[in-house]
Amino acid sequence: MLRRFLPAACAALLSTSAAFAGEPGEWALVIHGGAGVIERGAMTPETEAAYRAAMNAALERGEAVLDEGGSSLDAVVAVIHGLEDDPLFNSGRGAVFTAAGRNELDASIMDGATLNAGAVAGVTQVRHPISLARAVMENSRHVMLQGEGAETFAREQDLEIVEPAWFFTERRWASLERALNRLGLPIPPRPEGAPEPEPVDHGALERDSREHRFGTVGVVALDRDGNIAAGTSTGGTTAKRWGRVGDSPIIGAGTYANNESCGVSATGTGEYFIRLTVASRICALVELQGLSLQDAADRVIQDELTALEGDGGIVALTAAGDIAWSFNTPGMYRARQSEGGEPVVSIYGDED
Repeated sequence: MLRRFLPAACAALLSTSAAFAGEPGEWALVIHGGAGVIERGAMTPETEAAYRAAMNAALERGEAVLDEGGSSLDAVVAVIHGLEDDPLFNSGRGAVFTAAGRNELDASIMDGATLNAGAVAGVTQVRHPISLARAVMENSRHVMLQGEGAETFAREQDLEIVEPAWFFTERRWASLERALNRLGLPIPPRPEGAPEPEPVDHGALERDSREHRFGTVGVVALDRDGNIAAGTSTGGTTAKRWGRVGDSPIIGAGTYANNESCGVSATGTGEYFIRLTVASRICALVELQGLSLQDAADRVIQDELTALEGDGGIVALTAAGDIAWSFNTPGMYRARQSEGGEPVVSIYGDED
């Protein structure tokens, strides 16, 4: 499947990259909601409108923090909280299921001013994994916690704990059943506490099977003090096995922030992003080789990632307010806004 759409993505290089300049001392914000085979005509007008509204709402949450002089870290958390609660996205409520029928959630956050970072992997009962990642960064001597230990820490930090069924959506469960049938694997029991089965739009399932082989939400924010923060949150991949962890909680692969270069949040097939250390690699090209943010993003995504036959994309931001995104898939849910400017929400590869 990957080989079928990568050549088209490469041919559309100019439509899958975009650079935007900001003004020093002003805030800026760039968000993604996952990349994949997102094509015109594959979504109903109502579904497309729902995604655009959700991305606009995410911008509004970030703007509300930054316009009041709030920190980039606070903006990142505010934006991702809403996305983690929105079943449209593969993060928090609405996350995909593992082959065992569980929602296992990963998240990370990084402060570009200090290079402090926090991450969690495989959590199942924390409503907002991005808040747990921040707590790891600020209230522990570690960078990454996983599984049961991460959830013990979450309780000690008085973070909101929910039953696993909180994350359940019928759409994702049906996608799991479909994936397991293709793989010849047994379908696990329906999770305890899940609602009674409901009809599912099979057209939406077909779109999910192409679009959401992977999926992530992420944001990079710049505050008026010139500090960058980046955060990423995900449910991983449908029918993942053996405790698989992707790039989203790995600092330098799925998330990176440094005031001296840039901040990046990634979405895609995590195994490739890990191998390339995509997020930190883009920032290193900016800082050490003097590339523009857009040129650095395109070199890593359009050239290096594509050469490995990896798929996905990134959003990025510098302390000067320059914004970029780049992806080698037909689409990526994405949005940007700079202080005093109009919000921009895009989905398809032929949009700004």
